Amino acid sequence: MITLGIDLGSNTVKTVLLRDGSQVIARSLRKGGHDMETVMNECLEEVYSAASGEKPDKIVATGYGRVSCKIADKEISEISCHGRGAYFSMQGARTVIDIGGQDSKAISLSDNGKVIDFVMNDKCAAGTGRFLEVMAQALQVPLVDFGDVSLKADRSVDISNTCTVFAESEVISLMARRESKENIIAGLHKAIAARVIAMAKRLRIEDEVAFTGGVALNSGVKRALESASGKSIKTPDHPQHIGALGAALFAFDMA
Repeated sequence: MITLGIDLGSNTVKTVLLRDGSQVIARSLRKGGHDMETVMNECLEEVYSAASGEKPDKIVATGYGRVSCKIADKEISEISCHGRGAYFSMQGARTVIDIGGQDSKAISLSDNGKVIDFVMNDKCAAGTGRFLEVMAQALQVPLVDFGDVSLKADRSVDISNTCTVFAESEVISLMARRESKENIIAGLHKAIAARVIAMAKRLRIEDEVAFTGGVALNSGVKRALESASGKSIKTPDHPQHIGALGAALFAFDMA
């Protein structure tokens, strides 16, 4: 039984192809664009090629663009899919923190991996990957280097504004005062972590925390989240694919 999960996010398209609900055959990820269908088809071509041409029996779509996925047999919310995928990857996980391009979420899971409750910030860019993208442009530091750069800081600068527009102005002012980029980036990570953990505390943050989404690749944000929460936080392999993985697992349930 071959199943496919497609996560049509705000910035990227992710796919995961599974065999018999347990073995990952292939993954793919593509940056999004104005023509999301074209990007999705490129992503599918890549994952099918990696799987030696094997095609799915069932397909589930998730993410912002799931309603426009015409090839899907079913659409399931990203909350359910991220919870399912995180539990599959880390079976001890009881809390999931997911930070994507345009939103951040905290999800509580039961002992058997079912979603109990969740909170979500999707109204502004603060605490999201987009916030970091804007700051990377202001600092002229590649976003992919943010984690490593922040770990070289000797202190974290306080960033008083969480609004992206005002925070960008604050960062520019800090640079004009010759504050180091390392300390500024550490401060940005601290500000994101404070906002996300404050949101997550509306739920109960359990000891086993999984960190998913594209921002989970940033080691500086992970460290800041641990400091803000007092919890040990683990990042599963391929954190950007967790939603697509959960979708593929739900597709297997349909067999």
